[in-house]
Amino acid sequence: MKLTRVFAFMALAGLAGSAYATNGYFSHGYGMKAKGMAGAATTNTEDTFFGANNPAAAAFVGDRIDLGADLFSPIREYSRTGSAGGAGYFDGDVKSDAELFLVPEFGYNHMVNSNLALGVTVYGNGGMNTDYESGQLDMGMCMGGPPNGQPANMLCGQGALGVDLVQLIVAPTAAYKIAPNHSIGISPLLGYQRFKAYGLQGFTPLSNDGSSLTNNGIDDSFGWGVRVGYLGKITPTVTIGAAYASKMDFQEFDKYSGLFAQQGDFDIPENYNLGVGWQATPALRLALDYQRINYSGVDSIGNTSQPPIAFPCGSGNPTCLGGSSGIGFGWSDINVWKLGAEYKYNQNWLFRAGYSHNDNPISSANVTFNSVAPAVITDHITLGFTYTLASGNEVTMSYMHGFENDVTGPVNMYFPVGGTDKIQMYQNSLGIQYSWKM
Repeated sequence: MKLTRVFAFMALAGLAGSAYATNGYFSHGYGMKAKGMAGAATTNTEDTFFGANNPAAAAFVGDRIDLGADLFSPIREYSRTGSAGGAGYFDGDVKSDAELFLVPEFGYNHMVNSNLALGVTVYGNGGMNTDYESGQLDMGMCMGGPPNGQPANMLCGQGALGVDLVQLIVAPTAAYKIAPNHSIGISPLLGYQRFKAYGLQGFTPLSNDGSSLTNNGIDDSFGWGVRVGYLGKITPTVTIGAAYASKMDFQEFDKYSGLFAQQGDFDIPENYNLGVGWQATPALRLALDYQRINYSGVDSIGNTSQPPIAFPCGSGNPTCLGGSSGIGFGWSDINVWKLGAEYKYNQNWLFRAGYSHNDNPISSANVTFNSVAPAVITDHITLGFTYTLASGNEVTMSYMHGFENDVTGPVNMYFPVGGTDKIQMYQNSLGIQYSWKM
């Protein structure tokens, strides 16, 4: 019966939209217990989200099921000032209407024997989910002529402007204790992603294939990778852990082969994390994690948005949108630091708090292209708790606030309206999780 619930929730997760945009387009944490501690989970053995954090932890988790969902609210804004030599003809300010998302996740673990664990984690990434209304600019002026009264969006496209990215990852996991206090684990990463873009007609001259640039509806692709990990309880109070995830190689988005570099390629970058946990007192546990996300290893994300394009663009031009070395979002590799605390108040109540800081992947030179994906949050605080029921099952909640941040830079050189662009965002999330101990 419990496994039936797991697979039903797995189907729900596959249909729900993923909208995280905290550490780039990675979530600040996976699992509500980790999210209550700002994502510090490399040494966590209290839930089944090891497939997203550290596969080796499964060997210490025991038999359990965790089902959770986050209500995530990113507030994003895009503005331009000083365009057209200060005349302001292309100035504007618009706020994304995509402000509320439900993001489910779940995990399952079974101890085959005292040393071997088999489980599965299902989780999501995302963050490029924006929806800006049209009408800030005039299409006639966008085309280099007099105003004609036809509305255009902030990037001189027709209709609303935005993108929608969903990434679902299923991570079956095996972990084995190589010694009583040490384990290793592996999680094959099986990915599904879907994407759509609209309102980007203004960039048609920069694309190798304008018919595969925008407004082509939803496209999807499948991909794979692997995560490996180690966990060691080196003293009765100190635990260390490490995990590495390869780049997830996905099929190309054929409908958007004129947008993403390498004819529609959009992979998930390699990343790794290191962590240490300290049981400072019988009631207080502290955890510190370091994470590295190598966005530059994915051309469509890491390539700069301002390379020297060899005009005219067309089929086979490597420097244009969709080309083998074409325009990207210009994201840099980032470092993420996560610090969390967990306090056991009594047998029923356990409280959590955390703080994390990450580099901003978006530089001022790449603001215009990132208006549709303004992942500029760098600081988060979190709170959470777990209540243990009489049955031994648990209810866990977490809250996250991502502090407002912005990036300002010159309008992209290939969008010749001049002025200064600004993208900004803040966010909140509130999640709940129910856990069965078996």
